[in-house]
Amino acid sequence: MTQQSVATSDKLDAAVLKVAGVVVLGAIMSILDVTVVSVALPKFQSEFDASYARVAWTMTAYTLALATVIPLSGWAADRFGTKRLYMVALTLFTIGSGLCATADTIGELIGYRVLQGLGGGMLMPLGMTIMTRAAGPHRIGRLMAVLGIPMLLGPIGGPILGGWLIDTASWHWIFLINLPIGVIALIYAQFALPKDAPEPSESLDFVGMIMLSPGLALFLYGVSSLPEVGSFAEAKVWAPMLVGGALVVAFVLYSFKPRHPLLDLRLFRNRSLTIASVTMFVFIIAFMGAGLLFPSYFLQVRGESTLAAGLLMAPQGIGAMITMPIAGTLADRVPIGRTVPFALGLIVIGFFGFTQVDPQTSYWLLGASLFVMGLGMGGTMMPIMTSALRTLQAQEVARGSTLVNILQQIGGSVGAAVMSVILTNELNGSRPIPGLVDEAGKPVTEAGLAIASQQRPALLQQMPVDPSLIERGLDFAAKSFATTFWVAFALVVLTFIPAALLPRRRQPAQLDDPQGEQVKTPVVIH
Repeated sequence: MTQQSVATSDKLDAAVLKVAGVVVLGAIMSILDVTVVSVALPKFQSEFDASYARVAWTMTAYTLALATVIPLSGWAADRFGTKRLYMVALTLFTIGSGLCATADTIGELIGYRVLQGLGGGMLMPLGMTIMTRAAGPHRIGRLMAVLGIPMLLGPIGGPILGGWLIDTASWHWIFLINLPIGVIALIYAQFALPKDAPEPSESLDFVGMIMLSPGLALFLYGVSSLPEVGSFAEAKVWAPMLVGGALVVAFVLYSFKPRHPLLDLRLFRNRSLTIASVTMFVFIIAFMGAGLLFPSYFLQVRGESTLAAGLLMAPQGIGAMITMPIAGTLADRVPIGRTVPFALGLIVIGFFGFTQVDPQTSYWLLGASLFVMGLGMGGTMMPIMTSALRTLQAQEVARGSTLVNILQQIGGSVGAAVMSVILTNELNGSRPIPGLVDEAGKPVTEAGLAIASQQRPALLQQMPVDPSLIERGLDFAAKSFATTFWVAFALVVLTFIPAALLPRRRQPAQLDDPQGEQVKTPVVIH
């Protein structure tokens, strides 16, 4: 076999698969960690005696940390070498996981999740860089099929694994399980990854970096403080929102000045990229924000075990597993403007089922709703991002990929914060029970007691109450979830507006290699 035929072979040889194994291990850790924690939020509420808006920061802080390091990955990989940086990212993620398991307060857990996110945010972009260099651009499609395994299995396995660990051991194990995987991945990476060859890199936009993430964090902190204080007039709400908003606006204005900005907002001159980004951003806020609440409904209103809640979430992942490969194939053949609106329609149909929830809603209906939503999800994200990047010039693709990945993480952070605030605010409207206060001296509400009794049935034996009060509290809690789902449903419907502007004709690809062959560019979706 000649050298030329080897170079152009589409098959993944043993050397490439050895490198892919390291990347898949890192992907499994970072992707599973997002979905595993989603079923643990109610457990964090009872464990740390915190509101839902507060514990949702274990997700918000993690995704903000991801957004912080994604633009640093390319610069740091050139500066220090991909192997060295990948092992640093694995180490940070593993240490962060171990520290999360030691947290005694919700504040500590949020802080350790930031450290975990700083490592996790580099794993996927660096992994894609390592795999692309190992296999060459002509085999990226096959590489994405390999990486697609953890991407597809994460939404199914994460909630089930998290539920099983919490029920059979404790919540600490959803983090401790990363320790042996991290150690194995580090040893594997040391022997499997090729030696580094660091090169001079573009300058890093430190000014932009210190404006964007702190600005977003401050703004979202102010928003999530609203249910606790009950008014925008309180300094704890408006002060961080004002400072954070000012930093984000300053970042946007500043980003057009540097030669190599943290986020190249000039790319929004490309109409296809702009429309795709707006569509994705609105969709992510609604879908990811409400998605965190699905297992919480099963746990807090229906009184299911954490494992049962994870199993009840499985239809969504199964639906995505079915349509994601189909959507990837269609993306090269059918204009995205003809497929994505159909996929969004499936999500809207499925989402509507959750706007009707009450304490006795059929699990068959909810399971079918999740499955249909999963079908739509699998046909939405990858095609939108692939279509956006195909219209960019070759030298713009790295910056475009960074831009859409960060928008995705910011959308997830905003969604988690906003939806948890709406739910907490709704639950706070429940009627207080006369003469009953919690350990902090705050009045216990009907919904609060009903939710607590669903998670700890023995509580009702210690505190005999009228069964009608529990029934009324559960009904109020279910309506609070339904109201929150209505807000998310409305946002998903709004996504049809930018989606209607997506291209309905075949787009000429701008991304070509020197020989004129089209190069498929991977889009990393956490």
